[in-house]
Amino acid sequence: MTEASGAPQGGESPAQREPPPAAAEEKPREAAKEPEKNGAAAATGASPPADAEFVHPEGGWGWVVMLASMWCNGAVFGIQNAFGIIFLHILREFGSEDDKDLRFKASWVGSLSMGMIFFCSPIVSIFTDLLGCRVTAVGGAAVALVGLLASSFVKSLGLLYFTYGVVFACGCSFSYQPSLVILGHYFKRRLGLVNGVVTAGSGVFTITLPFVLSRLLDRVGLQNTLRVLCVLIFVLVLAGFTYRPLLPAAGSGAAASGRSRISRTFNVNIWKSLGYRIWAFGIPAALYGYFVPYVHLMNHVEERFGPDTNKELLLMCIGISSCLGRLIFGVVADYVDGVNKVYLQVTSFFVIGLMSSMIPLCSVFGALIAVCLLMGLFDGCFICIMAPIAFQLVGANDVSQAIGFLLGLMSVPMTVGPPIAGFLRDRLGSYDVAFYLAGIPPLIGGAMLCLIPWVEARRRRKEKAEALKRDPEVEQKMLEQQQQQQQQETAQGDGQHKTGESVL
Repeated sequence: MTEASGAPQGGESPAQREPPPAAAEEKPREAAKEPEKNGAAAATGASPPADAEFVHPEGGWGWVVMLASMWCNGAVFGIQNAFGIIFLHILREFGSEDDKDLRFKASWVGSLSMGMIFFCSPIVSIFTDLLGCRVTAVGGAAVALVGLLASSFVKSLGLLYFTYGVVFACGCSFSYQPSLVILGHYFKRRLGLVNGVVTAGSGVFTITLPFVLSRLLDRVGLQNTLRVLCVLIFVLVLAGFTYRPLLPAAGSGAAASGRSRISRTFNVNIWKSLGYRIWAFGIPAALYGYFVPYVHLMNHVEERFGPDTNKELLLMCIGISSCLGRLIFGVVADYVDGVNKVYLQVTSFFVIGLMSSMIPLCSVFGALIAVCLLMGLFDGCFICIMAPIAFQLVGANDVSQAIGFLLGLMSVPMTVGPPIAGFLRDRLGSYDVAFYLAGIPPLIGGAMLCLIPWVEARRRRKEKAEALKRDPEVEQKMLEQQQQQQQQETAQGDGQHKTGESVL
């Protein structure tokens, strides 16, 4: 999700978009040589001049950066999504038959890990602005490597909370977000396509990693499997070195711009929108049961259908259908105007909630596959239209902060949901009630989101009425502005609407 970077879309700063008039008059021929300057800057690692209009390479070294970002997306969320396989072996490695709260305690490992990735997002934005993409990504991947390697040596759940749930997850967060920010340095016209390729990384890893982990865990055990996963994170460290910046860091500049940087970092304008406030609290309300299947579905299948069941197939189905959902609904969203895209997100939450509640009702393994396919399909819908909705609610200037705050709020429900499900399993002896309850929050959150189109329509009517009082001719001007905005959105299509494909 490039918008979560805190940088303007396309990676341009206001200074770069509007060169000084004097420079434009005195050096008219320099604009034609700009591609050569950018190439020289890329070769030396230096930033282009602040008074020159930046031209995105749209390729070249950017393709290497795209592959590195794809690896980051896949390694970080592939491991997170496959935690259900690791969870089974954590129960066997650290549990005992006398512990009545075993699943409650063990599920905190995966919940903390996923929650911390989102919780750190606003902080990562600040570090990325101050230190740049390369330093932040390499440092974060190194911390993740240390945390995962340390997790392979611990002998208690308490230490695993810290090494895997906090250190490893924080490192992943610091390496993940810069991998999306750097794309705006190399691509503008092709940014939608590139984000689609990058977000496919999580789907590819989610499809393949469960089978690999299952066989590794059975043959070499939990500790050695975590050490093998360290290889993926070590490659992530190397991938961070490819993030050669082409744009000046947001934290650079004269001291006089300090107040401006602080206002960009701590932007409170987004909270003035009632529609955004509903969205920012409605989505977290819907996600209390979101991560429950990723943690507990494998254990539920083993208890319901036996340990020899091909349970990894379910995660593969979720990964495949999620990739398809992002592609399908990304195209569908392009044909839905304005905040009416919210209804697509509402539909996705309703379907996800219904499918979660149907998991205990599946007495045949084939029915469970169908449930996972539908769940993954609408999971992709929920993810791919987050950025377009944010654009409509707060505007292009504030969209990065809007999504950053949203990700931070999402960390709470994604952290506490799986432990609650584990607690219910420990007390009731089955996951049935846990999955039934996991389907309720998406229904509540979806119902909250239904208010947004009505709130936004009322706001537009109020603004129009106030404008008409000030200027009777304002209605014609507003119609002309709307037509120009629609033409710009049509021309920029992929760059604005499909950028949200790489959220998770």
